[in-house]
Amino acid sequence: MADANSASNNSSTNATDTRRSWGDEVEDDAEEQSAAPAAEQSSAPAAEQRAEPTTSADKAVAELDVDSLAIDESKKINKFLDEPEDSNIRAVTSGDTPYTSASSFEDLNLSPELLKGLYVEMKFEKPSKIQAISLPMILTPPYKNLIAQAHNGSGKTTCFVLGMLSRVDPNLKAPQALCICPTRELAIQNMEVLQKMGKYTGIFAEAAVPMDSTFYVATAKRAPVTAQIVIGTPGTIKKWMSLKKLGANFIKILVFDEADHMLAEDGFRDDSLRIMREIERANASCQVLLFSATFNDMVKDFVTKTVKDYNQLFVRKEELSLESVKQYKVHCPNELAKVSVIRDRIFELGENLGQTIIFVRTRQSAKNLHETLVNFGYEVTTIQGALRQEDRDKIVKEFRDGLTQVLISTDLLARGFDQQQINLVINYDLPVKHDKPSEPDYEVYLHRIGRAGRFGRKGAVFNLLCTERDMELMAKIENHFASRVAEVTPWNSEEEFKKALQAAGLL
Repeated sequence: MADANSASNNSSTNATDTRRSWGDEVEDDAEEQSAAPAAEQSSAPAAEQRAEPTTSADKAVAELDVDSLAIDESKKINKFLDEPEDSNIRAVTSGDTPYTSASSFEDLNLSPELLKGLYVEMKFEKPSKIQAISLPMILTPPYKNLIAQAHNGSGKTTCFVLGMLSRVDPNLKAPQALCICPTRELAIQNMEVLQKMGKYTGIFAEAAVPMDSTFYVATAKRAPVTAQIVIGTPGTIKKWMSLKKLGANFIKILVFDEADHMLAEDGFRDDSLRIMREIERANASCQVLLFSATFNDMVKDFVTKTVKDYNQLFVRKEELSLESVKQYKVHCPNELAKVSVIRDRIFELGENLGQTIIFVRTRQSAKNLHETLVNFGYEVTTIQGALRQEDRDKIVKEFRDGLTQVLISTDLLARGFDQQQINLVINYDLPVKHDKPSEPDYEVYLHRIGRAGRFGRKGAVFNLLCTERDMELMAKIENHFASRVAEVTPWNSEEEFKKALQAAGLL
């Protein structure tokens, strides 16, 4: 790892830590009420490149260039990664509608343009298990609602993106599919997948996410949305709908990505329900798809009362903890020892194994760890919710392109961030519930470790424990998932860390 450069220094911030909602994400409405509002859109056809901007509004649209944020395939590393493994998924169907699992994409009666996107652009060979089971449920009339819970990295994004692309009429210039995500980063990532998969369809998509204030154009002054698919965050989508810029009359499919958080009481439930109800008023037959790796009991109870006549896919919580990812705990005597473990053991042994993401609990922790590692001569970048949108985009793109190897993050990137080159995850701080710090946040823990081992690939997670509270939190996590996490001991043994990485299949 090279010396730290100026870019890595710029990716930290002096913003003070505040109590925040999941993902360290500032709510869209709060951002838009500032003196220089920061929520505007980007439009991008799935089938062609965008033209040069000619007006201030066009310039704002061009700011979110999803194509420019795409992964550069030539820069990818780690060609040794394993092939995907199927998840153990169960289906529960509603009513007597028969569904036949798809052994190939041809079984789904997709258009030739979509098949070309799947094979040529996505380079898929056959559906993953969740795709084989869920896609017939999504695409078969009478288009019942679906609640789908499956492992991180099992192919959920393809399910709902392909579902949206399949249901859209390219000749109708009006919104027909809507996907709502908890963070800007996840919305952009889903947009990238959609544009790639739908490249040959002629379908247009638009991102409804907060934008940097530099090229801000007031929502009231923008033209109404004509793109057939809209992917965005709840605050921005709600604003577009309330200002009559995003019509619901033709929307036939509504997707909630990371649905457990979108419908959680301490998440985005209010905005999500407003959007859902407005669409239902305009089109009562709209199909609702809820996708997530986790659904806690409270959210499950709420969802079953809110969404009617649905099919369901699920896995037991004991099976969620990703068999391909080896989890370890390390008892460190103090905070400095945590840094020593990262620097002298994980970094040194894992330098050529792929990319590493380090999760911390607060923005201040992110800032402190960033500065410490930079001072030791390591090149790291840091992302959290207080950064400007354009800086967040730049940091994510550099990491996804493999230009940076180590990323420090709050839980902003805990969910849905799909980067197949991440083999190592470090929990510098264990995740806790915001309203009850003595309790682990089991769902966030599962999403964090899911950043490694994408699509069944090998990965290792190191949980760095320092205080008695850390030990108690780890014990509760082990009990919750009915899975013992192996300990690397002593904490400073190079040989034991080497054994751990070998057991994970990384050395």
